[in-house]
Amino acid sequence: MPPNPPLGPIDRLSAAVGRASAWLLPGMLALAAGNALLRHIGRALGLSLTSNALLEAQWMLFSAVFMLGAAKALQEGAHVRIDLLSARIGPRGRAAVDLLGGLCCLLPFCAFAIASTADAARASVAVWEGSPDPGGLPRWPIKLVVVAGFGLLGLQGLAEVLRAARALRSDGGAPRAR
Repeated sequence: MPPNPPLGPIDRLSAAVGRASAWLLPGMLALAAGNALLRHIGRALGLSLTSNALLEAQWMLFSAVFMLGAAKALQEGAHVRIDLLSARIGPRGRAAVDLLGGLCCLLPFCAFAIASTADAARASVAVWEGSPDPGGLPRWPIKLVVVAGFGLLGLQGLAEVLRAARALRSDGGAPRAR
């Protein structure tokens, strides 16, 4: 199915951040391939050619892509769904499931995640937390990304809940195909 067009400011924000985070993928892939190559060459030469900074950059980029792309995946309906059930319940049933799932699961989970990570991120920024490993990278930026990612996901979840409620109030079911 074609991606759903952004419908409002939250959708546009999720789409923009998701597109921007996709630009991190080439760097992440290059780092992963480079680290693997350097590790094998270094092993053959009896040297350590990779570094903690390169390894940390790799997992931080992966984390950033995942966290910042989650809202766009939700906006596009690209997240994991139970398609077998979804196909049998029709548009109004899907809207009801989306509404209940958003209100009972997604939004509370995002609120919990933000509440659980915001203080740690704030403390990390306050001391400019760095890696405990020699030659590692600062840790505070990725901690901010985690909070921002859950914030964006929560905002997009709110947009999806509102969209599902609007679909249930209308006579035609869901306003867009999933």
